[in-house]
Amino acid sequence: MNKLAVGILAHVDAGKTTLSEALLYRSGALRALGRVDHQNAFLDTDHIERERGITIFSKQAILPLDRLELTLLDTPGHADFSSEMERTLQVLDYAILVISGTDPVQGHTQTLWRLLTRYCIPTFLFINKMDLAGTDRSAVMEALKGRLSDSCVDFSESGDSLWENVAMCGEAALSQYLERGDVEEEEVASLIRSRQLFPCYFGSALKLEGIDALLDGIQRFARCPDYGAEFGAKVFKIARDPQGNRLTYLKITGGRLKVKTLLSGGQAPEAWSEKVDQIRIYSGARFTPTEEAGAGTVCAVTGLSRTHPGDGLGMEPPSPAPVLSAVLAYRLLLPEGCDPHSAWSKLVQLEEEDPQLHIVWNDQLREIHLQLMGEIQLEILKRLISERFGLSVEFGPGSIVYRETIAAPVEGIGHFEPLRHYAEVHLLLEPGEPGSGLRFASVCSEDVLDKSWQHLVLTHLEEKTHLGVLTGSPITDMKITLTAGRAHVKHTEGGDFRQATYRAVRQGLMGARSILLEPWYDFQLELPSQYVGRAMSDLQRMSGQVEPPQTQGEAALLTGSAPVSELQGYAAQVTAYTRGQGRLLCDLRGYQPCHNQEEVVASIGYDSQRDVDNPADSVFCSHGAGVVVKWDEVPARMHLPSSLRPQQADTPPQRRGVSASYTGSAQQDKELAEIFERTYGPVKRRDPFRKEPDQPASPEKRSIRPADNRPEYLLVDGYNIIFAWDELKAVAQDNLDAARKLLMDLLSNYQGYRNCVVILVFDAYKVPGNPGSVSRYHNIHVVYTKEAETADAYIERATYEIGREHRVRVATSDGPEQLIILGHGALRIPASAFHAEVEQVEGQIAAILERNNRREKSKAIQAALERAEQDK
Repeated sequence: MNKLAVGILAHVDAGKTTLSEALLYRSGALRALGRVDHQNAFLDTDHIERERGITIFSKQAILPLDRLELTLLDTPGHADFSSEMERTLQVLDYAILVISGTDPVQGHTQTLWRLLTRYCIPTFLFINKMDLAGTDRSAVMEALKGRLSDSCVDFSESGDSLWENVAMCGEAALSQYLERGDVEEEEVASLIRSRQLFPCYFGSALKLEGIDALLDGIQRFARCPDYGAEFGAKVFKIARDPQGNRLTYLKITGGRLKVKTLLSGGQAPEAWSEKVDQIRIYSGARFTPTEEAGAGTVCAVTGLSRTHPGDGLGMEPPSPAPVLSAVLAYRLLLPEGCDPHSAWSKLVQLEEEDPQLHIVWNDQLREIHLQLMGEIQLEILKRLISERFGLSVEFGPGSIVYRETIAAPVEGIGHFEPLRHYAEVHLLLEPGEPGSGLRFASVCSEDVLDKSWQHLVLTHLEEKTHLGVLTGSPITDMKITLTAGRAHVKHTEGGDFRQATYRAVRQGLMGARSILLEPWYDFQLELPSQYVGRAMSDLQRMSGQVEPPQTQGEAALLTGSAPVSELQGYAAQVTAYTRGQGRLLCDLRGYQPCHNQEEVVASIGYDSQRDVDNPADSVFCSHGAGVVVKWDEVPARMHLPSSLRPQQADTPPQRRGVSASYTGSAQQDKELAEIFERTYGPVKRRDPFRKEPDQPASPEKRSIRPADNRPEYLLVDGYNIIFAWDELKAVAQDNLDAARKLLMDLLSNYQGYRNCVVILVFDAYKVPGNPGSVSRYHNIHVVYTKEAETADAYIERATYEIGREHRVRVATSDGPEQLIILGHGALRIPASAFHAEVEQVEGQIAAILERNNRREKSKAIQAALERAEQDK
């Protein structure tokens, strides 16, 4: 029978486990329905899960259908256990995303959607709890289309309305609909498989409504992958059974697996080869042993001790690094008299099961440290350690897990040449897109460095967690490219390139402008309306970004984002000041530039020059002996030429992080100076290339731009926005002046509400002899660039100058421009996101005007009544 691995995902409390029960019951796999609140759900196999009523560990169940056998994989819904959920995604053929009809798209729902997109998983949607009062099918569909995908289609419809919506998802489907009035089943299946169509089913899992329709849809439209004859498998989970046997959960992606098969993995010197002792097919807490399993099977095997989640076996490659990671670090406090080494050896078992724990032994402090997603996970982990190992542990205060990146490209050089050793490596370090992690590549010619040595360098780049130079935090969001290297015919060994590679990364970081990144939460805060002012004040004080409040009867909803460091513990405060009526939900947004970088760097006190485990200096041979050369002196001693283009002799030195296209400054720019002076009065400027008298020239000292508490600047690329917004683009096609005027009016309203300094920039560089101009339109500044100067160049210069002392945001959809402004410390706003901001402001202003009108009418009526009373 054809087999499919289908995962069930949802935001917490959406009814995911209840849906799993309903699916198993309607398929005949269960004789009686269990319930989460009755603590007898089939897939809540752990007693902690049953007590708390949440899914903590992913589980599987076999669901037999007429034409398919589904392996149903139930995943945790709570954000604290997202890493367990993400590990399961790598083996799914399809997913069922459960949506609550009472609250369709929450923050974690969007995180799940992004992950499903990243892993390219075809998805069915089940909108649950439609039996509850206040649910609105059309409103739910509107939310799904607007916040997830326009290709979400209501499959509970029938006839022309269904096929018309399906036809809009693909050209072939549209052709079929126009020819025959419907779309072939195979074409619908193809659209779903390619994630061009997302079928939506409505119902109530608790009342078994809509379950048969969902099962029928999966049977009709889901298709099994084509598996090859060569063996392959993907490991997605490590666990232990009640007897302590180590279980490796995997999905077979090709060929067949038999008991006693010899499997191998890893790379030298950590390569391994072990036999499979037993193959188990789990369904809930029970399993059936089998001698052989074919492609498509999800099973657990015993006998393997060296596997890890994400490993590929046979022809299957390893999985990419996970997107989600822990953001809080804790110190483990052991009971008095407990040997820390013995405790650490036990806790390593937990890291095998959840690699995101990152359990490490700090030999210098003689302490155990680990990383977690949140406080709920901390409570669960404490109990697991107690029950499994008999250790009553506590945790120290949580600290933030920071990351570091760079603002502009830089070359890193590593040279390792003690006596009878030799290797030199040149790397190009470039900033990557937020959330992209680390990427490695080579553009080095094999005539310069043999391919085998190049492969070794890339291996060394991948094998180590490279630390930044601000706080010693891991680096991320960078592309590191091998550009050149050199080996010696007789004296080069593999370890030489390891040393040269590590030192090249570090040397490049020392010479770069580093940016500290911190984790941010997307939050939803529900609370009574009378506490909205208090909450907004709190969140703004926390450096949060808050959207205008939405009213829900007597309650209000605040959404936005804020640093994790600031939101820690705020849920308890909300509960206290709302007397238990408020609720704060947080979901990890990702890493963004740290809001208080200077303060964090100073508090951590990391000295990059004293980190002997991560040296930036190189080793050169001099007079028959190896000598250490400081990192900033290495370029003068390197044996290969620099991979970066040298500066022209007549080009003045540029400040680090400034694009080569920047040639002036606001000091010489009368228009920009005028805006400054109108806002703050005369502004004194210092020479950006001159060191202050009290600032030592030593390269060991690193300065961090101070935090900005002054008003925010918003720079808007005028024509870019006009042609990115549909309504302005339509106006511009008839009358460009009218489009400019309309944008200026919108920004005037926006400025009045947000109270920021708005600079709207229009290109005028093609106008011969144009000197440029700056004018004031109501409450905003409007700039027309001078001849031969583009709006991009003006904004680049402005962000560099203003960003040194103020918070700056730039609204544009220009990709290269966005990268440049990030390097200058500004925040980017894509045109689509800025459009949403402006629309929200317009709506809020309209609401305020409406309330004022009602208030004025009320006053007028009251005055008329009082006059009438007096006349009597």
